[in-house]
Amino acid sequence: MIENLDKALARAQETLMKPDSIRRICISGKAKGKKPEQVRIDIRPVFLKAGLHWQVVSHDGKRDTTKNIALNELSLAKIFQVGYANLLIESTSQEINLRLTKSGDAQFTSKRVELEAAELSHDRSKHRLLSSDDEIFIELGISDHNGKLKPSKSDKFIQVQEFLNILSHSLDEKRDKSQALRVIDLGCGHAYLTLAAHKYLSKQGYKVKTLGIDERQDSRERNIALVEKLKLSEEISFQATKIAQLESSKADIAIALHACDTASDDAISWAVKNRVEMILVAPCCHHDIQRQMKDSPAPWNIATKHGIINQRVGDILTDSIRAAVLKILGYRTDIIEFVAGEHTPRNLMIRAFKTGAQAQPGDIAELKQIIAQWKIEPALMVRLKDELSVRLG
Repeated sequence: MIENLDKALARAQETLMKPDSIRRICISGKAKGKKPEQVRIDIRPVFLKAGLHWQVVSHDGKRDTTKNIALNELSLAKIFQVGYANLLIESTSQEINLRLTKSGDAQFTSKRVELEAAELSHDRSKHRLLSSDDEIFIELGISDHNGKLKPSKSDKFIQVQEFLNILSHSLDEKRDKSQALRVIDLGCGHAYLTLAAHKYLSKQGYKVKTLGIDERQDSRERNIALVEKLKLSEEISFQATKIAQLESSKADIAIALHACDTASDDAISWAVKNRVEMILVAPCCHHDIQRQMKDSPAPWNIATKHGIINQRVGDILTDSIRAAVLKILGYRTDIIEFVAGEHTPRNLMIRAFKTGAQAQPGDIAELKQIIAQWKIEPALMVRLKDELSVRLG
């Protein structure tokens, strides 16, 4: 039902009168014209020495910040009205969803549920979206047959967990879980991420169909055997083809982890051409623009005369241009660190959400200027020449 926002938030606040019945609270999304500092805020009750408190975990897209506050200090209205659009409250007996409408009112829904009580321990072990004893990690060889993480695979395990963490923060809380969610992994390799993302989304209640793409036939055969063993062959399939040669199809989420050099451009291009709603790409091996950087525009020679700095400038140019192209083509885009540098040097992620927003003249001018200054022709702009011509003129 549609009602006044203040009234709806007051109703939501009333449910917090029994804090020990609350399993979780999630505040996310952006109101039109607003830009809250945090991408998402998760709240749950925790039991401390001083008694029951609220644990508030704020996610800015790069890292989590946690603080504990007294029960009477939590105001949903104060947090929500900073500029959020969605509120979810899940208790042992009901689930409340509040969504901000275009008119500034609230669409408020409540349904009865029967769920187990929340874990109130403050000192619980570090939360993992998929535990190391999950069958997929055992079959992938990340954990041993007892479900214990292998020390040699800890970096891979952490990368997968952090990717899932970003995926969970990026999911649209309004999505109808009864509708199929189509995921494509462009350059899936040994399917670590393919399987983990599929398993996590399935655990969240989504009806997921996943497709893994890799040009190597031996990888396809290995991955098919793996999903058959896991009894997931009805939900996950694989194709052996180059990303650039992949036929058009529908997908809601496109992921690509460490697609090398212009393979990342192939992944982004395919996702844009097929109007994918969410794109998560962690690039690596930025050779394309680095090879073209023959003459640095003044005063950049002060940096690029040093080989290692020249390489890093090329990396920065490549991913910045990719983000700019996505923005011009109607995606809300940012670049984040998805895992700490000690686990992998290839730790940046381009995250994009399709909004259909019109390109701003300033964004177009900046892209044209940087291309002209460096005298480069980025691979992504070549692949999306037709789409960009409509926007760039």
